[in-house]
Amino acid sequence: MSHGDRGRALQERLSESMPSMHQLCSGESPELFRSLMSRIGDKWTLLVIGVLGSDRLRFTEIADTIPGISRRMLTVTLRALERDGLVSRTVYAQVPPRVEYEVTDLGRSLQTVAFAVGDWVGEHQQTIVENRRGFDAAADSAQRGRQADEPIPAAQGH
Repeated sequence: MSHGDRGRALQERLSESMPSMHQLCSGESPELFRSLMSRIGDKWTLLVIGVLGSDRLRFTEIADTIPGISRRMLTVTLRALERDGLVSRTVYAQVPPRVEYEVTDLGRSLQTVAFAVGDWVGEHQQTIVENRRGFDAAADSAQRGRQADEPIPAAQGH
């Protein structure tokens, strides 16, 4: 099967099994679809959406709940979520200023996805850890098996 035939076969399978996904990938606004998929699939978006839950939280409360996120990355993530209408930001006129974030109705619809991904990770994380260990061990073994001066073969077909 040629590369073009494989591509057409994949397109047919996509249109049969996931017509809405196919339409989104090739429809009027594929760039918007890809940008939203990129946003949802980044390292922090679903965590922030999930952590907010049904609460209204201050920036520091969100930061304290998500280990490893920098203040800058949290700011960037919250701004992007606010821009897309998934999170609202409320500034209170007081000294010192108080800012709170909460998930909008649109964001709550994404929480379903965040919680489903969290459940999936919880259910499968041990298997994934074992798969990674096996893969890494095989790769390390293959690497040790090569002589230092032995050339690494080029990828086939490139």
